[in-house]
Amino acid sequence: MLRKTDFVHSEKQEPHRIRTRQILQRHPDVRKLIGKNANTIFAILGLVILQVVLAWFVSDRSWWLVVGLAYFVGAFADHALFVMIHECAHHLLFKSRSANRLAGILANLPQLFPSSVSFERYHIKHHSFQGIHELDADLPNRWEARLINNYFFGKVIWLLFYPLFQVFRISRLKEIKPFDKWVALNFGMEAAFIAAIWILLGPKAIVFLLLSFFFSVGLHPLGARWVQEHYLTHGEQETYSYYGVLNKVAFNVGYHNEHHDFPSIPWNKLPQIKKSAPDFYDNLASHRSWTKLFFRFLFDREISLFSRVVRKERGKVALTDESKPDLEVVSVK
Repeated sequence: MLRKTDFVHSEKQEPHRIRTRQILQRHPDVRKLIGKNANTIFAILGLVILQVVLAWFVSDRSWWLVVGLAYFVGAFADHALFVMIHECAHHLLFKSRSANRLAGILANLPQLFPSSVSFERYHIKHHSFQGIHELDADLPNRWEARLINNYFFGKVIWLLFYPLFQVFRISRLKEIKPFDKWVALNFGMEAAFIAAIWILLGPKAIVFLLLSFFFSVGLHPLGARWVQEHYLTHGEQETYSYYGVLNKVAFNVGYHNEHHDFPSIPWNKLPQIKKSAPDFYDNLASHRSWTKLFFRFLFDREISLFSRVVRKERGKVALTDESKPDLEVVSVK
């Protein structure tokens, strides 16, 4: 088997703007799904409270229970909080940008690492410039892809420390403001939260929250989500949706093609996009099981970190300043 040494290069424009235009021409009612879902704030509050209660529950229990509860319960709660942060990044809760950012900071608290404000900046670039290595933080670094490539143990390490590998990508990214008062607020609130948990609940509570975070994005079936979204598992189709049962506890985050096509539609209405335009989605390859994909990624040497599409073409998207996000409203003529 030949070892891959580079990403898959494409001269084509990323597929989502083209499909968005075609869907709106053939199914104009999809536009009615665009909007906000203020009720998402209650999901955020419930998940944050759940994680704090679980941290309190394990604070004087055995280490086995701390680890087990983090893997089987805390990871799912933290993963759901990532989806909530994602909704806030797209400003899909409230009209006020500040209110959405504050909601994202709240959702970020049990995860211990202050990332919600920074995620917004990097994620919006991912939507606007999918596949452009200097702008898309979702793409692995070239050294990262060479290091891990298609090796089983490399992939285990990559999933286990996935958040750290993401941090290493920041230095290569261009045109993103890394620090301002919002990032400072995110860091300050997180520091206060960690201090409160440590003082009131002790070290086992902190370890529970830390393990929940790493399991939710890493060596866990939920970690297959990062592979599902854009890794080439069926030819050179570069975005995939997941239609399995775990969407019920992951706020429909599996509907990734639908989300990229219409990033201004909130999580609760993403399945309606597919139902409204089945002629555009039923013929796309998709995944039905994160668990199956998790093990396939680990053991299938045909899939490596180089199994991603990259491009140089920026399209016709103009860069925006801090006051105007790149992709918040679908407007197609």
